[in-house]
Amino acid sequence: MTDAQALVKTLDFQLDIQSDNESLLYDATLEARSAYNETIRLAKQGVDWDTIPDRVADDADLVKNTTQRVVAKALGAMENYYEYDDFDQPSHTKDGAYPLRANYEEGYNLSLTDDGDVTFRISAKPYKHVKGVLEGDDAHLDILKTALTSDEWKIGTAEALFHNDNAELHVNVTNTEQTVRDKQDSRTVVGVDVNEDNVALTALSENGVEDTLVIAFPEIKFERHRYFTMRKRVQNAGKDSIHDTLEGREERFVRDRLHKVSRHIVEWSRQFEKACIVFEDLKEMRDSIDYGTRMNRRLHHLPFRALQYYTSYKASFEGIPAGWIDPYKTSQRCPLCGHAERANRNKKRFKCRDCGQQDHSDRGASVNIAVKGIKKHQDWNVPALNSLPVVRKVRRQASGAVDAPTVTHDAVRGYQTDGIVGVSD
Repeated sequence: MTDAQALVKTLDFQLDIQSDNESLLYDATLEARSAYNETIRLAKQGVDWDTIPDRVADDADLVKNTTQRVVAKALGAMENYYEYDDFDQPSHTKDGAYPLRANYEEGYNLSLTDDGDVTFRISAKPYKHVKGVLEGDDAHLDILKTALTSDEWKIGTAEALFHNDNAELHVNVTNTEQTVRDKQDSRTVVGVDVNEDNVALTALSENGVEDTLVIAFPEIKFERHRYFTMRKRVQNAGKDSIHDTLEGREERFVRDRLHKVSRHIVEWSRQFEKACIVFEDLKEMRDSIDYGTRMNRRLHHLPFRALQYYTSYKASFEGIPAGWIDPYKTSQRCPLCGHAERANRNKKRFKCRDCGQQDHSDRGASVNIAVKGIKKHQDWNVPALNSLPVVRKVRRQASGAVDAPTVTHDAVRGYQTDGIVGVSD
């Protein structure tokens, strides 16, 4: 059995620099790169690692504790190199900017204003500061604001960096009162398949499939298309201010729905013994999408990653860990016989060309995700899958009377289903 892990979050923000010295921050990241390279060079020469921090700090034009954090990261890379049998030796000729690591209230500081904004001050160079306001996802900002005002949270190191020429700050925060169970100490794996208009869930334990559920949210797809059409019309009419207003409304609508759906996923997962929620790793998905202009627009703007993030961070507050697996052929593979080919799937209907198994295609994908999650994160065997329960589908109702999905048994209360079972078109 493994120990529970501290609830640690890395929050990503964009920097709205308001001190007219963004170039100072970029120069500091170049200086951080020099400190990193020098650390690696000295370590390769056999210099005593205990003497390297002071030696590098004396020559670097950075705040001393910031230099020490950069040096510590470089030495950590060297330590990993030796620990993992000489694999991937760190380079001492790294080019480009390098993240500026800093301790809270030493190398950087944060403050909450009366207007609800979070301001920053980064010590880019000795006695030279970069100031401004943090911008970013509401979920990240909410956690950071809580951390700034609650004794249960501790704000840790941060990294200032440039991503696609945009200045960012990545802040580590830790909840001192809560822990997250290690993924390997789970008895149920919940596979989550996120799609354009629904999310499919399957809970898999050593005994087999515990339950499955498909949560439909067609309103997100509908509203996105509606707002896109309206923005296109006002843009053609040259009314940019209305265009920006519509864009903001759309973002708020989608974010609200995603938060609600993510809460439903976590609530449903809580009923199972020591659950671990597993997603497909879709980081490279957008780069590989090319289905024509119209379809590319739809797929590139789908909030897959946002829903995954909202779900994982809400789950962590319930002590439920999250993991990611390779999405290769999860939607084409038959969960019963393992046969995989593109022809198995036709929209929402799955029929295996080998064994004849028929299923809701998204539910089948969630089973495959759960299977991969067990193989990657657990030390117990994947159970034999000879049959699957009927698909139960719940749909959010526009009236708002039903905000959460439910199951038909007594494990979860306050939910209603729409009565759809079996294979859905």
